[in-house]
Amino acid sequence: MTQSITELNRRIQKESGFVQDLVTEIRRTIVGQDYLINRLLIALFTNGHVLIEGVPGLAKTLTVRTLSATLSTDFQRIQFTPDLLPADLIGTQIYNPKTGDFSPRLGPIFSNIVLADEINRAPAKVQSALLEAMEERQVTIGENTYRLDDPFLVLATQNPVEQEGTYPLPEAQLDRFMLKVVITYPTRDEEHEIINRMAGVRPEPPQPIITPDEIIQARQVVNEIYVDEKIKSYALDIIFATRDPQKSGMKKISTLIEFGASPRGTLALIKASKAYAFLNGRGYVIPDDIKRIAPDVLRHRIVTSFEAQAENIDSTRIIREIINRIEVP
Repeated sequence: MTQSITELNRRIQKESGFVQDLVTEIRRTIVGQDYLINRLLIALFTNGHVLIEGVPGLAKTLTVRTLSATLSTDFQRIQFTPDLLPADLIGTQIYNPKTGDFSPRLGPIFSNIVLADEINRAPAKVQSALLEAMEERQVTIGENTYRLDDPFLVLATQNPVEQEGTYPLPEAQLDRFMLKVVITYPTRDEEHEIINRMAGVRPEPPQPIITPDEIIQARQVVNEIYVDEKIKSYALDIIFATRDPQKSGMKKISTLIEFGASPRGTLALIKASKAYAFLNGRGYVIPDDIKRIAPDVLRHRIVTSFEAQAENIDSTRIIREIINRIEVP
């Protein structure tokens, strides 16, 4: 077993060699946001979707655009507004008076990278139109079903500050996002660098680094990363502690959680930890991988109780407390 892991580790280090080139190309345009870039790459290599939350002006849209430009993939930005219709997203059927037939007109969802900008500004019927596309990788228009190209990623943004005129995403929609990434302001040094770049010569547009076929190949390599049974058990301990904290010896936390993470969250945690190991050039998952990625996988899958909301305790704080209390293998 040790020999096979060693060989796998060597292969991972070889196959992940392009990651640094990809990150370097993105950083020519983006200052800071290493955390966001890392999570976007995790989603890319695990075929997952990402919900990005942050105040305006933090380069959420620019980061997604830049990532797309380095991937040799199609990109569509959809601005979600209250008057958006499902047909504006997935497409519709157009009647041809000459033939008397209906022909499909495919919407902007038929792209590799879809940026759903301010997703919580569209009503529920538009948000639900994304459900089939995100989970099944297909879209149904009329009586016909159309497959989406691979890779297909929905990278959605939302503003946590301004809630007027917004429609909170339902739990079914949230659960389909592999990660929810919460980003904050840049550091003083990073913002100083932003000033220098904006005042100087703009960098050249990002160049493609990898192709869709190479992305799919990288995903296959990520799937092969070794996860020990003790690591799987550790991940399950965290998940089950969100469902029944009292049984896990966390009586105080049990009053703060209304509903815990779903089995989809368990799978997402394992997949994301594999990708985290891949980005770090390892062919195996360690407990630290689980620790670092768990808040992004679980924060939108835990429904806090009224008591937690009254005490201003959010899901991220609860998850970190659970991680600190669970014994590491």
